[in-house]
Amino acid sequence: MAASALRFGQHLKELRIHLCQKSAASKGVRDFLERHYVPVKKSNPQVPILVRECSEVQPKMYARYEYGRETSVPLTNLSADDVLNSMKILSEST
Repeated sequence: MAASALRFGQHLKELRIHLCQKSAASKGVRDFLERHYVPVKKSNPQVPILVRECSEVQPKMYARYEYGRETSVPLTNLSADDVLNSMKILSEST
């Protein structure tokens, strides 16, 4: 799946990505940000995508939907493409 083809629905209000700047567990998330962040953001300018870096944190992605409902998925040791697939799954959840 191409990152530019990923479009979020109206129900998704915000995405947050938490990662460590140095850990091996966050390498796939860092690769995702380098390769896929810009095309995804260009395809979805209305949705805030927040990136939070913190030392020794386990990588995780949070999605906030209508009415304040949130879900999350762990991103530990995933590849950049797996992170993109996780984002697609969260964007389709209702």
